Amino acid sequence: MWKFMPYIAKGLWRNRTRAALTVSGAAVAMFVFTFVGSVQEGMANLNRGSQTERSLIVFQANRFCPSTSRLPEDYARALAKIPGVEEAVPIKVYMNNCRASLDLVVFHGLPPEKLRKIRDLKLAAGDWSTFEKQRDAAVVGNALAKRRNLSVGQRFSIGEVTITVAGIFTAANAADESFIYTHLEFLQRTRGLNSVGRVTQIEILLAEGTDAAALCRSIDEKFRSKEIQTDTRPKGVFQARAVGDLVELIGFARYLGFACVALVLTLVGTTTLMAVQDRVREHAVLQTLGFSWQRIFGLVMIESLIVSLTGGALGTGLAMAALSWKGLAVGSEGVTIAFSTSPMLAVIGLLATALVGLVAGLLPAWTAARAEIVESLRSI
Repeated sequence: MWKFMPYIAKGLWRNRTRAALTVSGAAVAMFVFTFVGSVQEGMANLNRGSQTERSLIVFQANRFCPSTSRLPEDYARALAKIPGVEEAVPIKVYMNNCRASLDLVVFHGLPPEKLRKIRDLKLAAGDWSTFEKQRDAAVVGNALAKRRNLSVGQRFSIGEVTITVAGIFTAANAADESFIYTHLEFLQRTRGLNSVGRVTQIEILLAEGTDAAALCRSIDEKFRSKEIQTDTRPKGVFQARAVGDLVELIGFARYLGFACVALVLTLVGTTTLMAVQDRVREHAVLQTLGFSWQRIFGLVMIESLIVSLTGGALGTGLAMAALSWKGLAVGSEGVTIAFSTSPMLAVIGLLATALVGLVAGLLPAWTAARAEIVESLRSI
């Protein structure tokens, strides 16, 4: 069948405008499909990883946005003494927007010596010693650095906070690459924040074999009679609650992905059917030359598959490149969901377009293969 590829290519070239428009439409649809898939993958990746599974977040009770949670920093020292707690790290959170945003900038201030104990980070540029020694130094996630065009040594300001970029890091969890990590004391003493001795949350790293649910209840009971009560949850549960509204929106976006696939099916099917109608006589001549109906069926199917795969590969490739270059993320209440790219996402896009190409070609191919020779030769 592959020896007839020049013939198929000539058929597409004769109707190149129509073929080009179909490929373009399929590319746009698969571009959107890949974007939808990337944010869904980012949502799935948010709570993956051993550190997320072994972590608890202690937050002020009856608070939602991080700017309203003000726990005493001393709580961290008390928590560190509880059996089953490996690390208790006080964290001050500051952000440019508490509501849903595509350009959320989140600062996490914490003791610099504890950062690498609770986060799996690797510096792509800069060095840890500068970050640990310089008071206003910060390490910036690679995705955020791409969005804001930041580099090592550059000064960066959001609101009242101005930091010096000491390093740019990559993380095992792509969502972490939208954060900026600074010194806890620096963020507490920043003019306008007025939060010395107060932190937004305390992150607990559990010892192996610790019952997370039981420890959450124990912590909240411990501080029930204190000046500020706590709400302790596993990190995954805490993040899911913070982005609850976004989860519903992302779930709805799945239907947009299905609509994109249906659009590709319609475009490719219509184009292939029009091509078959234009070549009714041509197919009849092929039959008189000895081409079996199976071979004609196969030629039309291959043509449909080529158009669909070309558009799908173009749209998927452009979307993957754009996502990798821009480092997009959507966030709410200090929690970000990265638009994640992976080889599997590209494979799913290509498989979807291949399947659509085959399904779209079935009716036109059957019409061409089973047409009567005499009637086809008489047609205009």
